[in-house]
Amino acid sequence: MNIVGISACTVGIAHTYIAQEKIEAAAKKAGDNVKIETQGTIGIENALTDEDIAQADIVILAVDVKISGEERFAGKKVIKVSTQTAIKSPNKLIEKLHELGRQ
Repeated sequence: MNIVGISACTVGIAHTYIAQEKIEAAAKKAGDNVKIETQGTIGIENALTDEDIAQADIVILAVDVKISGEERFAGKKVIKVSTQTAIKSPNKLIEKLHELGRQ
């Protein structure tokens, strides 16, 4: 499965990057392709391209704040969770994405 997403926390530092790492590790463990854009205090990093989004089967938004560019995902299956959920239960989160992807 091809997964793309965004992580962003209220402070824009630690949880943004921890959520990104946890999601990427769990997705790779499940055999998925994954790319997570971060929107933190230093701006957007690892930006998703139009091609990344077009090839995505599902989008995950692990966010605690308003993000920029959410409209890019129009027409895609999108799941939104807190950064805490992504950090504490990344494997369950990826399982849920697989279930949604099959629907």
